Amino acid sequence: MSKKHRQKSQKNKKADLTKPLSIKRFAVTYLVLMSLFFLLIAWTPIKNAIDLNGLYTKAIVFITAKILEIMGMLCTSQGSVITISGTSLDIKFGCNGLEAVMIYSVGIISFPATWKKKFLGIVAGFIVIQIINIIRIVVLAYSSIYFKTLFEYIHIYIAQGMMIAIALGIYLLWIGYAKEGP
Repeated sequence: MSKKHRQKSQKNKKADLTKPLSIKRFAVTYLVLMSLFFLLIAWTPIKNAIDLNGLYTKAIVFITAKILEIMGMLCTSQGSVITISGTSLDIKFGCNGLEAVMIYSVGIISFPATWKKKFLGIVAGFIVIQIINIIRIVVLAYSSIYFKTLFEYIHIYIAQGMMIAIALGIYLLWIGYAKEGP
């Protein structure tokens, strides 16, 4: 391949990244990948072989329980449940942060950008989303003890909305980064 042909090929690759986003392509890619991710965590044959959601949840529960202990709150954890001061929090899919990470990551993979930018975006987003999610669970544990009457309101309206807004905000920041030059 001649030097001129390689330069032209590299220009074409760069041009592909600056083309307008095809909404149809993005939507189809997003739906297919999201379906595959949900299949990986929910389909019984795969779940019986390796329960990704269960393992993920146990890790989040373990980390959260350790943070609560560091904060001086006596708690125990077993499986997906954190017990603190007579109150139990059962961390399910959607509360463990995996859903937010999946939605965010699939959005990144579906967006036209270099694989290097996609990888960096997924790793950085995963870290930020999980740190915020663990803080969210700690706040929910605290509110389950000291603000019992407000717990459901905080859990459903504030905490869930916050995770959606944060994941969307990080995604929009990443799109700005992805659209910058190589």
